[in-house]
Amino acid sequence: MTETNLENYKAFEGVNLSNARAEDETFENYKKRRKQNDNMLKLYFQIGKEVFSNLFPGGVAEALANIEKEAKKSTND
Repeated sequence: MTETNLENYKAFEGVNLSNARAEDETFENYKKRRKQNDNMLKLYFQIGKEVFSNLFPGGVAEALANIEKEAKKSTND
């Protein structure tokens, strides 16, 4: 990624990083989301913004959406 693109890169745009549980969120989903957030942030701080942007060029929200789509697709097969 170029310097300008790296400055505009928002890795966690669209991801709920709040520690608070949402009103419509079950406790199990809350625990799952917190664990995912902790792992994503840990990876981000370990490898840095530049490498993270190469791994997830569309951001984490896009990667999570793709994973969920693949999981649904594999359960339908």
